[in-house]
Parts: sequence; structure tokens; C-alpha cells
Amino acid sequence: MVKRAASQPPELPGYTFVKLLGSGGFSDVFLYDQHLPKRRVAVKVLLTEEITAASRAAFVAEANLMAQLSAHPYIVTIYQADVSADDRPYFVMEYASGPSLAERYKRETFSVADALRTGVRLSSAVATAHAAGILHRDIKPANVLSNDFGWPALTDFGISSALEDELPLHTTTVAAAVNDTGTSGTGQSIGMSVPWSPPEMFEDDPQPDVRSDVFSLAATIYTILAGQTPFEVRGRSNGTLDLIGRIERGAITPMDRDDVPRSLLAVLQKGMASDRKDRFASAVDFARALQRIELELGYAATNIEVPNLVVDASVREADTGGEDETRVRSVATIEAQPASAPPASSPWAEETVARTPQSVVAQPPAPAPEETVVRRREVVPPPPQAVAEPEPAEPSPAVPAPRGSRGRAIALGVVGGAALLIAAGVVIALVLGQPVGPVEGAGSTPTATGAPVVGTSIPTPQIAGPPTSDGSTVTFTFTNPDPQPDDLFVWRISNRTDSEPLHRAEGDSFTVDDYAPGSTVCVSVSVLRNGKTSAKPYETCYPS
Repeated sequence: MVKRAASQPPELPGYTFVKLLGSGGFSDVFLYDQHLPKRRVAVKVLLTEEITAASRAAFVAEANLMAQLSAHPYIVTIYQADVSADDRPYFVMEYASGPSLAERYKRETFSVADALRTGVRLSSAVATAHAAGILHRDIKPANVLSNDFGWPALTDFGISSALEDELPLHTTTVAAAVNDTGTSGTGQSIGMSVPWSPPEMFEDDPQPDVRSDVFSLAATIYTILAGQTPFEVRGRSNGTLDLIGRIERGAITPMDRDDVPRSLLAVLQKGMASDRKDRFASAVDFARALQRIELELGYAATNIEVPNLVVDASVREADTGGEDETRVRSVATIEAQPASAPPASSPWAEETVARTPQSVVAQPPAPAPEETVVRRREVVPPPPQAVAEPEPAEPSPAVPAPRGSRGRAIALGVVGGAALLIAAGVVIALVLGQPVGPVEGAGSTPTATGAPVVGTSIPTPQIAGPPTSDGSTVTFTFTNPDPQPDDLFVWRISNRTDSEPLHRAEGDSFTVDDYAPGSTVCVSVSVLRNGKTSAKPYETCYPS
């Protein structure tokens, strides 16, 4: 397709034209110097031939949507919108001087740490849009710029829509091969970028939701790690129809990087599940999964920045009876537990610092409380934790409570102390991001199905050999490097849903049923000892 010539930059009062930054299907973006306050800005201008009632409305809608989200640190800020002297609508926005993710992944290799950090920050931006009732619907590396601080800046809300709205019909961006330039058309069709689009977008009547943006988020992080799109197969045809077929089948191309942990691959695979019910329910859930991998690898967890309108939803409804909810709110921070110096025997110790959260996320999409706490934008160090008094070695014999108010106070104190201990145990389990519940088929009940409290010496199991499959089942075999009487193996499927139950293995092997040839099944295996499990489960997948 022949690339069109850029339009002439408009004369704008208070601005001086510098250069062309880029051209799209129905607009051009120019760099200007703003006179007061003095700074460089990007100006998006609608093409003259595209000025119709529909295109003007879509252009105005994009400016308004971005303005709603401009306070977020990882979303491009809108400064002004107007109509130029030659009757072309334009809006002035933050100039992101750094390269886009599309430019970066083609010329450099992203480290795992950088990809995880970028994924959490980008998820924060998408979760903020969702909290405002906005689907982006075109998340891809080319639409993630970088600002002067090197942070990702999500842009191009040109085909976004309100969660309850019908899909707008205007410019299509379809990558005929697998690059970000792709091909652009101005026909009346649904906008999308095929290599990063979920399968539901290819239906006759697409009905995307927040999980559709989660798919594109996961596909974007896969792309910057792999250096190619998730469904591209090098050496084979990668046209639009080829990509759509692989997306609909869920045929993700295996990543050829030894430094990417299996747990991260499992998270990305879940995010790009062909059935949206199998994906993460929200962008915050996806970000939390990435945070857990950061902690697993020993990195400091990246904060999740979400708007207070999500944090305060339940309180606001109680106060206002569900009436006007348009008050301006700042951005809150979901911060993972800080890393502390863990003992050598427990690589998960940094996750076990219990902290009292200020508030919880309470509006759909409502993620379950995990290892994160919600904080205001200005994050301050927490107060020192109170040291609990040691309990006596032997319990005191039961003594009837004294009569009168003093006796009732003592009894209430005992009951309250027990309740606090129980609540503290639940909080610690939630902070660790692990569900509390019995092991299916096990004779004892662990306190958590993942990392135990600091100080455990329960070993990580070792795989005894490659998994085997008969075409409908997969069998895994493990060994215990430090076996003790009554030790058991417990396992769960880790790449399907967060609600997968924990199973007990009969002996040293177990079989996963309902395996579909061509798919991937990942398991998490631990040693169960005296109601507690391995500090770090063993993660493996078939095929590996």
C-alpha cells in the first residue's frame, strides 16, 4: 500500500511547528513548541478529507476519553482541544520523547525484569481506563510510547469505547504480516490490530469486554520478550488469515528464551487463552500475577497504580445511595509487600511481611485480595510493626470468668485476642496470594497452598524425568530430596484458572486428565509436611 503524504501542519496561536511525528489512518501528529508554559507538545490533527460528522464525533470522543485518564502516570496527558483556523479539529497532548515499545523490541532484547515492570505499569493504565468504563481495544507495542522518565505511556484511544457502548465503525488497523506498521485503511469496519487481537474480535458481532484488553496486554508483553508477535511462526506464512486462524486455535508460538521462567510463560498463556473465561478477570489480576513473578525472581514488586474511584466505590455508594459518582479523584497505589532480607532457606520470605491495608479494591472487576495493599499516590514508609507478646508454653487451665463487668471484660479480651490471631492468619494467607482451603484428598489441611511462613525447611520436589502423554492424559513423576515420614506430594494445574483445586498425588506420580493434543498443561508441585507445603513449588509444563 502506498503511504499517503502528510498534511500541512496548522497555524496554532501560541505554538510553533517543529516537525512531523507520524501519520495514521485519519490524522497526523506534529511536534510543536508551546510558548507558555514553554515545553514541547504533540498535536494530533484530523485530516481535512476525513472531516465528517462521524469522524469529528470520534475525534472529540477520543480527546474526552484521554482527558478523563490524563492524571494517570502511564497514560499520555491531554492539555487542550480546539479547532484550527482552517477548520481542522486538533488536540494538544504530552510529547512522549522516547521510542515506542514497537521500536524498542525490534532493536533490543527486553530483560525479564524490564518486561515485568512494563507489564505491571501498562496494566495499571488499562485498569484505570476500565475503572472509568473505557475499553481501549487497540493495545499493542506501537501504542505504548515512553516519556522523559522512561516510563510507558499508553496512547491512541481512537477506537476505544465505553464498556456498554456498541463498537464504533471507522479506521481499521490490520497488520497483514506481523509488524506494527501493517496496513491501514479508512473503510467502514471495526478497528483492530490482528496480531494482538483476541479471537472474539473476529466474530460477526464482536462483544469485547475487559478480558479482551487483558488478551492484548498479555500479547504485548509476549511480543517484547520474544521479539515477535505471539502467533507468528518464522519461516511460514504469517498473513492476516494465518494469524487469525492461530489466534482462534490458541496456537501460541513457543518462546525461544532460556531466561524466561515457566511461571511467566504460564501467566502469558493464561492471559491469551482463546476462551475469555479462562483469562484473568481483570487487568489488576494480570498485574498481580506479574508481581508474584517479580517476587519469585527476587525483584522488588512494581506498584500497581489504580484510581481511587475503584478503591472507594463501596464507601461512595453507601454515602450517596449510588447517585452522582463524577467527583474527581486522584490515583491510588497498589503496592506489593516490601522485600526484606529473607533467610537462606526461604526465597519467599520477602512476601511474608504482613501489613494492614488502608483499603481494598471493591468495584468490578473486583480482584481477590492478594499480596498487594492499596495506598495513596504519596506512598510513605509504614509504621513499625508491633511485636506480639510470646505465648506461654503450656495453656493455663480453664478458670471461670470473674463475675461482674471486670469478668466480662477479661472474657471479651480473650475472645477478641483469639479473633485477632485468626484474622491475622487469614490476612497473611491473602498477602501471600494463596487460597486457603483443604487439599483435595489429603489427610491434613495446610494453611496455604503456596509459600509457607518464614522459617520452613520443607524442600522443593524435583522432577524425576520428562512428563509422558498417551494423547489424552499427561503423567508427571517427582522425587523428594529430603523425605520424611508421612510426606506427600500435592499438585495443581497452574495455567487454567486460579480456582484449580490442590490434589494429593498417590505415590510419586500423578496424571492430568482431559489433555488435548497440541495444548500445554502446566503444574505446580509441592511437598506436604505436617500441614505445610514447600516454600517454593516446582513448576513444569508439558510439552516443555
